[in-house]
Amino acid sequence: MTLKTNGVKGVAFGLLRSPHHMGTVGQDLRYSIRLLLRSPGFAAIAIAALAVGIGANTAIFTVVDSVLLRPLGFAAPEQLVMVWEHNRRLGNDRNSISPANYRDWRAQNTVFEKMSLIIDGTGSLTGAGEPEEISLQIVEPEFFPLLGVQPALGRVFSADDAEIRDYRTVVLSHSLWVRKFGADPSIVGRTITFDGRPNTVTGVMPSTFPSLGRKTEMWTAMKLDPARDYRKRAGRYARAIARIKPGVTREQAQAEMTVIASRLEKAYPEFNPNWGANVVTLRDQLVGGVQTSILIFQGAVGLVLLIACANVANLLLARATSRRREIAIRYSLGAAASRVARQLLTESLLLATAGGALGLLFAYWTIAALQLVAPRSLPRLNEINLDWRVFAFTAALTLVTGILFGLAPALSGSHIRLAETMRAGGASTASSRLLSLRGLFVAAQVAFSLVLLTGAGLLVRSFVKLQAVDPGFQPAHVLTANVSLPSAGYEDAGKRVAFFKDAVDRVQHLPGVTSASSITFLPFAGMGAGTDYLVVGRPKPSPAEAAGADIRIIHPDYFRTMGIPLRRGRAFNQDDYRDQAPRTFVVSESLVRQQFPNQDAIGQRLVVDMGDATPGVIVGIVGDIKHSGLDSKAYPTIYYSHPQLPFAFMTFVVRTAGEPMSIAPALQAVVHQMNPQLPVSDVESMDDLIARSVSQPRFQTLLLGFFAAAALLLAAIGIYGVMSYAVAQRTSEIGLRMALGADASGVMAMVLRQGMQVVSLGLVIGVAASLMMARLLKTLLFEVEPTDTLTFVAVASAMSLVALMACFVPARRAMRVDPLVALRWE
Repeated sequence: MTLKTNGVKGVAFGLLRSPHHMGTVGQDLRYSIRLLLRSPGFAAIAIAALAVGIGANTAIFTVVDSVLLRPLGFAAPEQLVMVWEHNRRLGNDRNSISPANYRDWRAQNTVFEKMSLIIDGTGSLTGAGEPEEISLQIVEPEFFPLLGVQPALGRVFSADDAEIRDYRTVVLSHSLWVRKFGADPSIVGRTITFDGRPNTVTGVMPSTFPSLGRKTEMWTAMKLDPARDYRKRAGRYARAIARIKPGVTREQAQAEMTVIASRLEKAYPEFNPNWGANVVTLRDQLVGGVQTSILIFQGAVGLVLLIACANVANLLLARATSRRREIAIRYSLGAAASRVARQLLTESLLLATAGGALGLLFAYWTIAALQLVAPRSLPRLNEINLDWRVFAFTAALTLVTGILFGLAPALSGSHIRLAETMRAGGASTASSRLLSLRGLFVAAQVAFSLVLLTGAGLLVRSFVKLQAVDPGFQPAHVLTANVSLPSAGYEDAGKRVAFFKDAVDRVQHLPGVTSASSITFLPFAGMGAGTDYLVVGRPKPSPAEAAGADIRIIHPDYFRTMGIPLRRGRAFNQDDYRDQAPRTFVVSESLVRQQFPNQDAIGQRLVVDMGDATPGVIVGIVGDIKHSGLDSKAYPTIYYSHPQLPFAFMTFVVRTAGEPMSIAPALQAVVHQMNPQLPVSDVESMDDLIARSVSQPRFQTLLLGFFAAAALLLAAIGIYGVMSYAVAQRTSEIGLRMALGADASGVMAMVLRQGMQVVSLGLVIGVAASLMMARLLKTLLFEVEPTDTLTFVAVASAMSLVALMACFVPARRAMRVDPLVALRWE
């Protein structure tokens, strides 16, 4: 006699068909709790596996929800866009914009409700504790109304607050208000000293005010000078944000801005050749760069959960098989098949609930760890937290998980051969169908694990290649620190030159310092400047063919301090710092290859578009460096000596004999001796700067590697469990074989062969799935193809070895079976 239900539909119908059946849920729950308490080891393993799977999914979903799904903290954020200039020649579609072009955009467009120019900068805040360099945004009065955010205290800017040249009113961020002013509510209306000038605080923004891509702690108002002649255009150094009119799409706004940009290209051919406009939604601007990787991680933890479900399903199948006599007795006493299935499903849901509760705690710890190790470039990092959406997700996930891994045992419990089971006297009589089902679960675990291992392997290879890239300089034992001179007191270029020259000389003589210098834009610091240039004596190229180069201003000894090799000629010396010294340049090898492939570049003259047309002579050639990151290309670079372009901000670079940070207090003391009101900011080693530049790929590699390791461990446990169970079920058969003359090695080979057949099926499916998955990682890889043969072979071999070891222990146990004991047991 065989009892069975009509599949899943029959079980579901049996669970819900009457109020009487619903009333027995409490009875099923109490019975399930008693059963699990009798098997604490089984319950602990199952709950732990589910907690890891559900907790990891909850943690990553929290990141997805906070970063990608949760609305930005602005009014109607879907209408907000950033407007960039697009350099078609260089392929840079998010280039800083010209204020002159912006003025024309604002005047000629019909698609934007409001627009605001944004200029990012820094300045020194004094008179509120230690001097500190503060990040600043100079914006138009429309900026805050455009975003639709009200201040927590005071007011935002009015039209009267906007000054053409000097800022006089400021709005503070909530974090700056708390940190520097003790959250004093009377701050509104007070005067603070910023950049050496008095400024009146008009308001404080709320703590929930989102960042627009950089941490900003202060805003000041400006307006474009209506008297300025914008026909002579120069410089691209700003950003623009706009609110699209209701009913207008981003595509329509892009189409109109393309027309306007084309019009400006024709009107100003010297300044705007190959320049267009690019409209980007604010959401894409803020989170578009991480969207792919976050969704990949969500898929990865989904696979971990499926592996955990397969593991628990296997445990429950084994448990259901050992309870077949109990179930048969319940049938013989009149229990319906649906009732038995419901009892088994209740146990599954109870395990899932316990796993989900523990998973929430695991998710809380995981989120805290993620926030500690995540790169600072991860957008909305401070907004990642558990909320009602996350709890709802976890509850739904727990329910689905319980049903997912509980269906197979529930359905198997409804297929009982009553007479045969009763005759077995309580011995397990698992059918080959159940063993095959457990084998399929193992194959699925192997396949899912292989997908994760392949992804992790590709990222590891990519990261190793990235770490091996030569930046073009020697970062070890180099300390860096920024100093910005305020406009008040340093308006004269000579004072700026004298300050930095004196400061570098003093730092040079500090104990433990082997050399010191400074530069405007340090490699890997995230900022830079560039412009066009031409070679004297050659025909002037068309605007579309003009050559461009990065511009860096340095002090003597910069190349020696940074370890940048001098290829030919000489570096700057003290003669280049004399008043009225002839203009000289040092250039990079890439510029020489580009402009002088078959000529001697030393002695050639260049005119660089940096405010004047004074020619300069090339006196030296240095090696190329990576400026933006290890994965960036080396760009042609022209180096100036500081007196020729006396910028007000410089970054000190100091090579030390020992630990770089040990020199930091002495360097700060030198600056404060020269001017106690000057802050020294971003004090860190060059090694740390480079490490931060690869923090995102390192984070991605570690995270996927952790998930892959968890998957591999779960898969190994699953393989071991199935093989151990299979050996236990076949003890009498193995004993009979050995009694008839089979040798131990043959028995061991048989068990290993059967185990590896299941594993091989999983490997084949896993390789096919990995080939499809790997293409999703393409944007995350550096100099590694998604179909990298070495990675696939290494991962498949490692998976096979782990699976073989998981099969080996049960196989060894099988070869030690005593035939007499096995036959007597039978």
